[in-house]
Amino acid sequence: MEVAIVHDYFTQRGGAERVAIVMARAFPDAVVHTSVVDVAGTFPDAPFERMRPSPLNHLGPLRTRHRALLPLLAPVFSSMVVDAPVVVCSSSGWAHGVRATGRKLVYCHNPARWLYQTTDYVRGHRLQALALRSLAPSLRRWDRKAAASADLYVANSTVVARRIEAAYGRHAEVLFPPVSLDASAPQESLGLECGFLLCVSRLMPYKNLDAAIEGVAGSGRRLVVVGDGPERARLAALARGRADVAILHRVSDAQLRWLYQHCAAVLAPSIEDYGLTPLEAAGFGQPTLALRRAGYLDTVREGVTGLFFDRPTQEHVRRAVRELPRHRFDAGVLRAHAARFGEGPFVRRLQGLVSSLAAGERD
Repeated sequence: MEVAIVHDYFTQRGGAERVAIVMARAFPDAVVHTSVVDVAGTFPDAPFERMRPSPLNHLGPLRTRHRALLPLLAPVFSSMVVDAPVVVCSSSGWAHGVRATGRKLVYCHNPARWLYQTTDYVRGHRLQALALRSLAPSLRRWDRKAAASADLYVANSTVVARRIEAAYGRHAEVLFPPVSLDASAPQESLGLECGFLLCVSRLMPYKNLDAAIEGVAGSGRRLVVVGDGPERARLAALARGRADVAILHRVSDAQLRWLYQHCAAVLAPSIEDYGLTPLEAAGFGQPTLALRRAGYLDTVREGVTGLFFDRPTQEHVRRAVRELPRHRFDAGVLRAHAARFGEGPFVRRLQGLVSSLAAGERD
């Protein structure tokens, strides 16, 4: 079937980018439309040869700072006309705004966080908060009009489905994103002593990584944080002089597989739309200590694949870290849990939704 794919931007290594890459594999002939592309900044297996970036891509320095493009992205996506019988939009705020000549399916990672969860998004960044306050009314009108143009909404988690209902008054089917990190593929050692706690996350305010860094202090565990983002300098300052904290801003997938294989557990204190890292860890037989909120409720089974803590504070993190040695987790059960969220089931369900939409079965 003839399909086009639209994704917000390929400038980082996040869960949304992994999903867009899987979508491109599901539809190998699809052109992939986006705003800007930073080849060095995103995953190396992204479908670069099929990408059609917007004119913003000529602004080279801004490819690595996509948040600076925020005032321009609404008009850019509104001016995109995507000609295909079915257009699949992978959106966390922008891609759903394209004009499709055919049917439009929106796979929503989250309604625009800067519009509907502003406090979490700009926490600690006063200038961003002031800028968003002035832009928010017009962006919210644009966003709701864009949402209304979709023929079908699909959410990546139950909490996001509820947010779609609250923001747009629309029902969304839930299709969990796939685990696309292959646990059986080669690994590359980073030479760290085994038994550390692992955080894999973009360095954003709502990820609560400060609670993770402060929560491991005095626990006897080392924390390894993998990720990059606007909080890089602040978190580096928080970890400075700490032998029990290492922040790695860029690792390969082979190195990431090694980290999952050799950690004691994943530490997940963030407010996630979907809890992907616990599933990646489970694929390696490793448990997760997760915040009892939002997307983790879909992907962590308490006492079976991990433990929950109730608040993203250093005290609650510390308690969870101390509780970890008292529990034994079955690696086989963990791997079986991860397999339920594999790429195959995701691709088959997405192809089925696209086929029914193309056939007019969802009018």
